[in-house]
Amino acid sequence: MPNTFFGWIGFLLEKYGGMFLSGAANTLLIAVVGTVAGFIIGLLVAIVRTIQLKRDAGGLKRAALGAAKLLLNAYIEVFRGTPMIVQAMVVYYGASQYLGLNLPAMTAAFLVVSINTGAYMAEIVRGGILSVDAGQKEAAIAVGMTHWQGMTGVILPQAIRNILPSVGNEFVVNIKDSSVLNVISVTEVFFMSKSAAGTYYRYFEVFFITSVIYFILTFTFTRLLRLVEKKLSGSASYTVYGSQSSYQAEIEVKRDPEGEA
Repeated sequence: MPNTFFGWIGFLLEKYGGMFLSGAANTLLIAVVGTVAGFIIGLLVAIVRTIQLKRDAGGLKRAALGAAKLLLNAYIEVFRGTPMIVQAMVVYYGASQYLGLNLPAMTAAFLVVSINTGAYMAEIVRGGILSVDAGQKEAAIAVGMTHWQGMTGVILPQAIRNILPSVGNEFVVNIKDSSVLNVISVTEVFFMSKSAAGTYYRYFEVFFITSVIYFILTFTFTRLLRLVEKKLSGSASYTVYGSQSSYQAEIEVKRDPEGEA
C-alpha cells in the first residue's frame, strides 16, 4: 500500500477514477437540468408576479390574480427559507410515504434542484424586469401590446441580459449544492467519494480529490459563462451615426481617390 500523500492520490485515482468521473457527470447533469428548469419556472413566476391589471378589470379577475400571487409568494418564501437537504428528504420520502410514488433518486434530485432554483430565479428575474426602464413597458402598452407580448418582446430580452451573471452564479451554486443530495442516495461526486473513502479510511486524500473536482467544474464553467457575457455585451468600441456631419464623413471615407463614389 502507498505510504505517501501523493502515492495515495495516485492509487485512489487509479482504483476509483471511474467512480469519480461518473459522480462528476451526474453532478454536472443535475446542475444543468436544475438550472435550466429552475430558470423557466422563475421566468414564469416573475411574469405572473409583475402583472398589473387595468383599472376597469373585474373583481373576479383581481381575486384570481391576487390568489395566484399569494401562492407564488408562499412558494418562494418556503423554498428560499428551508435548506435543500431538507427539501430532498421531504420530496423523496414524502412522495413514497403519502403518494405511493417510488421516485428514482435522480428524478427526485432533478425535481428538488429545479423547484429550489426556481424560487431563487423568480426573484432574480423579477429584479431584472424591474431594472429595465419603465419607459420600455409604457412604449409596449402604447403600441397595443398585452402584458405577455410586452414581456416577451421588449422587457425580457433586456432583463435576461442584465441578470445573466446571477443566472451563471446560480448554476455554479447548484454544482456545489448537489452534494447534499447524497442523503437520498444520488450518486453524485460526494456520494462516490464517501464510498471510496470508507474502503481504505483515507478520508483526507479522497476528499482532497473531491475538492479538486468541484473546483475544476466551477472554475471551468465560470470562465465559460464570462465568455458568454462578453459575447452578449458586443464590441467595446463602435461608431454612432446619425448627424449630417458624421454621415458625410462616412461617405467621404467610402469614396475613391478621384472623388467618385
